[in-house]
Amino acid sequence: MSRILIIEDDNAIAMIERDYLEIDQFTVEIAPDGLSGIEKALQGNFDLILLDLMLPGMDGFSVCRELRKHLDIPILMITALQEDIDKIRGLGMGADDYIEKPFSPSVLVARVKSNIAQYQRLKKNGKEMSGEINIGPICIHTKSHRVYVAGQERELKNKEYELLLFLVTNADIVFNRETLYERIWGLEAMGDNTTVTVHINRLREKIEEDPTNPRYIQTVWGVGYRFKA
Repeated sequence: MSRILIIEDDNAIAMIERDYLEIDQFTVEIAPDGLSGIEKALQGNFDLILLDLMLPGMDGFSVCRELRKHLDIPILMITALQEDIDKIRGLGMGADDYIEKPFSPSVLVARVKSNIAQYQRLKKNGKEMSGEINIGPICIHTKSHRVYVAGQERELKNKEYELLLFLVTNADIVFNRETLYERIWGLEAMGDNTTVTVHINRLREKIEEDPTNPRYIQTVWGVGYRFKA
């Protein structure tokens, strides 16, 4: 049974999230603020964290950054913020995805299930794949999920690693953003491509010599992205 931590200061929202998740057989704990959320997250054995961004005291951005120092489990931001810059900032702190308020409880449950399933699949695939994948200066250690560029390790978050691995193992094939979202996040893109775009840009910053003129993760204008082998 998967365990979920909800970090949310609005008790009514937290209760709704908890009730719908418990109906689907999740075990749920709630933290009402960032500091207690961090404490619970580090002490508990959770499979996913739902993190509200607008928290009192320590905001969700800071909480996410702190959690990412210690945990690699999926973190889903819950946000009422509409600006792309806020979504980009949250994803940049290490969140895997975001859900905008107001949201349908059924959508929330589906996104939670999908992110947990994708995370477990990534771990399983990493154990099953042996050895290394080498393309130019890029070396992917599939068992340890470590990535090196010209011998220097680059720290990739879960979805960044999974996106890179998918593109590398499907080199020279062009994928649009909707398909990448479905393959990596496990659900239809729901009309918002910010998540994929942010992760592509962050990957380029970490593995490309010149992210503004990428050699490997190329944009095919009007179509999507490909990894050029």
